[in-house]
Formats: sequence, structure tokens, C-alpha cells
Amino acid sequence: MSLVLRGGRLPTADGTADILIDGGSIVRIAQAGTLRGDEVVSLDGRWVVPGLWDQHVHFTQWAQTARRLDVSGAVSAAEAAELVRRRTARDAGDDPIVGFGFHDALWPDLPTRELLDSAAGDRPVVLIAGDLHCCWLNTAAARMFAPESAADPSAAVLREDESFAVTSRLSAAGDETLDRWAKDAAHAAAARGVVGIVDLEFAWNLDVWTRRFAGGFDSLRVEFGIYGDHLQRAIDQGLRTGMRIAGTEERLTVGPFKVITDGSLNTRTAYCFDPYPDGGHGVQNLTPVELGTAMALAASAGIEPAIHAIGDHANRIALDAFERVGCTGRIEHAQLLTNEDVRRFAELGVVASVQPEHSMDDRDVADVLWAGRTGRAFPLAALHRAGVRLAFGSDAPVAPLDPWIAMAAAVARSRGGREPWHPEQAVARRVALASSVRSDLAPGEPADLAVLDEDPFGCGLTELRAMPVAATLLAGAFTHDALR
Repeated sequence: MSLVLRGGRLPTADGTADILIDGGSIVRIAQAGTLRGDEVVSLDGRWVVPGLWDQHVHFTQWAQTARRLDVSGAVSAAEAAELVRRRTARDAGDDPIVGFGFHDALWPDLPTRELLDSAAGDRPVVLIAGDLHCCWLNTAAARMFAPESAADPSAAVLREDESFAVTSRLSAAGDETLDRWAKDAAHAAAARGVVGIVDLEFAWNLDVWTRRFAGGFDSLRVEFGIYGDHLQRAIDQGLRTGMRIAGTEERLTVGPFKVITDGSLNTRTAYCFDPYPDGGHGVQNLTPVELGTAMALAASAGIEPAIHAIGDHANRIALDAFERVGCTGRIEHAQLLTNEDVRRFAELGVVASVQPEHSMDDRDVADVLWAGRTGRAFPLAALHRAGVRLAFGSDAPVAPLDPWIAMAAAVARSRGGREPWHPEQAVARRVALASSVRSDLAPGEPADLAVLDEDPFGCGLTELRAMPVAATLLAGAFTHDALR
């Protein structure tokens, strides 16, 4: 059945236009009032843009975050422990308390086992950092989730692989419940104009997402990532990046091979040339040889590498590996770069998969831990000028799964009325939008669309961040509809 969206405004055209959709694709775009279809929906001059993508999420963790204790506002370990104490007093039981969002780099006190033990007693407590790269456990949680460290009271905070092992063992619910929460999170994303995600959850995601689509998940396109523990399994099954998975209406596709080469800024594990204030340089999770070997294996099987690199030294190693292997792919985060390596992204054809809202979350800690280098931190404008393809995401739950928040951060380099942080690295709105979509408004393109109540190129920055979305269409079907 054909559909006409009547009288919408397109970013690249004057006046209003009709959009004819049939078979899941855009068939024709013409002057408003001229096209006919089986169904006509009036847009009344609203703006139409391609549907949005979040190109880096941890979707199951994002679906659980709203149900976890929010400790993101804690300005000290003592305050975070007090939030745990209040939750314990309010919610009786012995199930683990899981919190999310703390940033301890600038805390005046240390997160210790004793603080959480005094707040929750024998009830297990796991607080996950906002960057996902460390977690803070009390004694009971250490015994349950990290028994190898339980006898060491100094191991209250676990970092990198030890932390990832704990978070992977956390199971707030069974598959049925998690799938229901995922469906709810997808509907919420569709209400923000999102039509697709790249899911880099730590799991064998083929089975997870095949199950969800079989259970009626239908709000988003999903590309799923593959981690090192599962690479050979993926190769043995013949998976290749871009391959569509049968039985999902071609909405589930194979994504990239994800490799984590360093840590994060807040955790002081991002691998940098210059030292942190404590003298360390961060963590290098793989040697250059190990990284190149893994990338070559994936690339030879048709699986595109996506390399997590935050520090400038980690990014140098990742770019060197792309050059040696001779493949293209993505670098995830690219938060601190040398000027030379900005140019190498373009020369090697490597995509910069970046999360602009992280610059707002990290600006204060970057000013301390990367003092003197922040002019080349989150260098979006420099990358764009060099001809690098930008792909915006959230890293949800690290930042909200909402591309308008990412775009506003990229355009304004500010949040909450603060002075812009290195505004020379801001990008234009059209660049931000182009970095947040996968298709165009043109005949033959997928009818993945977002209908907006505000002009995304003319509204204020506050309105851009909270952009009201009137409707979202995926392959011509409404996944969010406030029009009718």
C-alpha cells in the first residue's frame, strides 16, 4: 500500500513537498499537493530528515540503565555510598544493588570496600562507572562476582577486563524480561527519530537479536558487533559485515569486529603519549602485533574492524595497524589525536566513530588529566576539515541514546549554559546531521524518515538538543506517530 507524506519541508529544498512511499522505499518527491497514494498523511509544513542512527550503543545495558541506581550526580565516594544507603533502606531484599554513572577521577576521597559495606552490609553492591571501564564493589559483591579479588580489600575498584567480567556476570533479569525492556528502549529511541543502531554489546549478539526479532522486535534496524572471543565462531558461520540475517525482514545485519585497545579517560587507562598527573600513561590491552593479527583475520573473512581507541597513543597504534593490514574500518571514540593522525584517518579511509556528548561529560576531567592537550581532544572540526567520515553515536548507556543530544554537543560544544569548550572544534548543523544518518531523501532510498516539529537548521540550540519528533518511519511504516 502506497503512502504520501504531504506538505513537508526538506532540508535541501525551498517550499513544501510530497513524498511518495511504496514497498519500503521513497518512490518520488514532488511539489506539495501533486502526488497520490493509497494513504495520505498531512505534515502541515513540518520538517523531514532521513531517519537517525546511533552508531555505537550497548543496547542491553542501555535497556537496563533506567532500572539501576543513578549515581551520576555523586561528587564524592561518600555521597555515592549515601545513595546506596538510601536505596538499601527504601528497598528491602537481598538481591544485588546495581548502580550506574559514577565519575571518580575528580573525587576528593577514595571509593573503598568499607564505604559500601557500611552502606549496604551483606547486600551485594556493584556500582558501574559512567564510562563502563571500571566498577566499584563491596565485599559481598566481590565474593559473588569477582571471587578472585574478594580477599583483597584494596581491590574495591576493578578496571578494564576485570570490570568487564563483572558486568557481564550481572543479570538483572532473564531473557524474556530483558527482551521486553529492549523493546521498550527501542520504542523510546524511535520517538527520538532513530531508525537504526550499531549494537556493540559484550555478547554473542547474533543469537540475542535473532531471538528478539523472532519475538516481534520491529522498531529499529540493528547491526550487531562481534568481539574477539566470538570471532572464529562468526567466521565459521560465514558471517560478513553487511550480511542480512534471514527471518528479520532484512533489519538485522552483521556489524563490525570490535577490539578494545585501551581504556578510558575517567579511569585513567586511555593510552597516551604524555603522562597523567600520577605518572601513568594508561593501559595498552593488546600489543601492536596482537592487534594487527586479529584485524587481519577479521578483514580476511570480510568482517570490518572497529577499534576502540581513546588516547592519542592508542589511536596511533590503531592507525598503524590499519595501514599494515591494508583494510578500512572504524576507530571508536578517537577522543585525543595528534594533528598528524587526524590526517591519517582520511588517508587510510578510516571512519571516526565518535560520541560528541562525551566531550561535555569529560570536559572538566580532561582539563585536569589532559592539561595542555585539550585543543586536540574530541577534534570533530579538524577531522571533518581533513575529509574524514564522521559517524555519531552515544555509547549508551555512557550517554543517552538520543542523536539530537549528540548533534547539539557537536554544534555547540556546550551544555547547561556553560561557555563553549574549544568551540574551534564545533561542526556545522548539516555536518552533524549527515554524521547521524545512513540514507538520503531521494527516490530509491529506504523510507527511513523522521518528521520534526522544528527546523533543525534554524532553531535554537536548546530546541536542537530537545528536538520534538512528530513521527518516525522505518521502511515506510510508522514506528512513532504523533501526527494522526
